[in-house]
Amino acid sequence: MTAAAPPLRMLFWESTIRCNLACAHCRRLTTEPSADELTTEEVKVVFQSAARLGPPVVVFSGGEPLLRDDWPELAAYAHTLDLPIALATNGTLIDATLAERIAEAKFRRVSVSLDGADAATHDALRGEGNFTRALNGVEHLHAAGAKVQFNVTVTRANADQLDALATLAREHHAEAMHLFLLVPVGCGAEIAPTRQLPPAEYLRVLEWICDHHTDPGLELRATCGPQVYRVAAKRNLSFGRGRGCLCGQSVAFVSHRGDVFPCGYLPIRCGSVRETNLETIWQTSDVFAALRDPTQLQGACGRCRYVDVCGGCRARAHAATGDYLAEDASCPFLASS
Repeated sequence: MTAAAPPLRMLFWESTIRCNLACAHCRRLTTEPSADELTTEEVKVVFQSAARLGPPVVVFSGGEPLLRDDWPELAAYAHTLDLPIALATNGTLIDATLAERIAEAKFRRVSVSLDGADAATHDALRGEGNFTRALNGVEHLHAAGAKVQFNVTVTRANADQLDALATLAREHHAEAMHLFLLVPVGCGAEIAPTRQLPPAEYLRVLEWICDHHTDPGLELRATCGPQVYRVAAKRNLSFGRGRGCLCGQSVAFVSHRGDVFPCGYLPIRCGSVRETNLETIWQTSDVFAALRDPTQLQGACGRCRYVDVCGGCRARAHAATGDYLAEDASCPFLASS
């Protein structure tokens, strides 16, 4: 008998692939608008289905979600379903007026991408002037009463700036900073050889998160860095959730055209909300079922004593081998697993 599907905790909705930036490490390979993105009414149906699965936090992502005209209507509709919502933006479009609209939409948190503690580092990835524009957006959000989170994609360029980034986050009233360990997909595949962290640096970032885990006033998390749970377990720390890789276990991703994936970095299509409702895909997909079964993991991940708290990054395993159940070759503990 197939085990019952767990609750869906986070639904990432790629509202549009349109964006005002062209960042070097974005998982998207195009910034052109799509003619076949989900309509307002189709998104509402997805939200209805999501509400019966958790309800999860629905993250309005992109692209740049603020370029989608109906985001206020859809935010309001989510609230009628008691769906908590969050917004993931690059922050550069946010002025005082837009910040007020975002605050009025009652997003639980607004994450702003910041990939360096200074303009030179951030703008090398996101374009000249965008460091200042992003921080201006953060200040407008704070003034409007919105809760802000910094999302940092960690590369060789900024791995030595973590202390400075944390200081910057506090100075700009951010309540959280999430560190995204680069997954070599999309544009990230092209820059990975020169900018992706080697295992020793990867481990240093995870250790840094655990070192500062209890620092007051700033929540720290690793995304696509599930080995942080192994580091935490050895220190008897708890981040308050299960296995490190949540791909397909408590997280799902719906693309701008309605395709469903286990996460935004694992390009294995599990269905389409235009053909099958999200509930059915979440509950019956063979891919989702495999991701929830640690006994199916292969290589060092399958043998690792920490498989139940880590599981390796399934997207990174797929990018390296073409097999999402293979060992995560980027694991800094691979030799000892």
